[in-house]
Amino acid sequence: MAGGVLTIDLTALADNWRALARLSAPAEAAAVVKADAYGLGIEHAVPALAEAGCRRFFVALPHEGVRVRAVAPEATIYVLSGPLGPEAAAVLREHGLVPVLNSVRDTAIWEAEGWLDGRQLPAALHVDTGMNRLGMTLAEAAHFAGENALTGAVEIALLVSHLACADEPGHPLNARQLEVFRQARQLFPGVEASLAASSGVLLGGDYLCELTRPGIELYGGMTGGAGFAPRTVVTAQARVLQVRKAARGEVVGYGAAMRLARDSELAIAGAGYADGLPRAASGAGVPLRASVPGGATGFIRGQRVPVAGRISMDLTIFDVTGLGADAVAPGDMIELFGPNIPIEEAARAAGTIPYELLTGLSRRFHRVYVRGEVPLG
Repeated sequence: MAGGVLTIDLTALADNWRALARLSAPAEAAAVVKADAYGLGIEHAVPALAEAGCRRFFVALPHEGVRVRAVAPEATIYVLSGPLGPEAAAVLREHGLVPVLNSVRDTAIWEAEGWLDGRQLPAALHVDTGMNRLGMTLAEAAHFAGENALTGAVEIALLVSHLACADEPGHPLNARQLEVFRQARQLFPGVEASLAASSGVLLGGDYLCELTRPGIELYGGMTGGAGFAPRTVVTAQARVLQVRKAARGEVVGYGAAMRLARDSELAIAGAGYADGLPRAASGAGVPLRASVPGGATGFIRGQRVPVAGRISMDLTIFDVTGLGADAVAPGDMIELFGPNIPIEEAARAAGTIPYELLTGLSRRFHRVYVRGEVPLG
């Protein structure tokens, strides 16, 4: 029996995609399922999204694309890291995956693969529009357009870029990146384009292009944009292993970092930083975290309860004194985030973001898949 449980609502996941697809219209909405569908599990998340109507998926690495192909045989699957090298390119070709070409080197690798295969292979071309991460410069992209177009071995089927500040609608870089992307689009007339990820969808208008790439909001995370509140997809809970009474003046956890100001009742739960709960979310004794001085909270018996002392590798201690004597017993479950504690709040308590918290949850969490209230399998 696991100390931590993740309950993953595939109906909520599908509903979030449908809502983002409506916001994306008339553009088509894909789904970003990299990092094992943000920790939810590709083999469960992708079929639910495909059933909802999603036909295109984005992953980071070739082996992720292979897993998506196994459960979505008809889908178009883009690999954001590109072909990487000849061996990876062969995997992409074998499984019908579409690389995102981020450099001149990527393009040469994929072109060589096309000649070996004897047919034209599709690709997406990534133009960096101001983020200075992956992607070709506008000048490099221009080299593969017009008279210098790629040979018959490669077909540019999609033009992509990525916004650096889409979660800040008023940031001036958004408009600058859109303008550079427009220039890139002029080099490739008639080619579909994709600029907006989750936050970009909420910018609307010209940012939508022909294809959007929602990610974190599919999984219940908020990106700060107005007009969309995703349904909760993931509920993380930890099992209470022991409840103990401690007197005023006693200390709690490693480093004696917390001294009790009252006689207290403490619930020791079976999940810690080895499970993906950041130590930085501890209730005390973490000097590097200043943004949320009180640390994380849990939810049980209809109330918030604070983390007491430091989160350790396997355990987290909660102060349940306010619930009354003997209100909590071994075997009870404490919510770490979910319907009562938004994942944004849980992440903020650790000085991080929902992306990192969700993708960092380890396999020690037992994953339970449901559709609404109905368990699967």
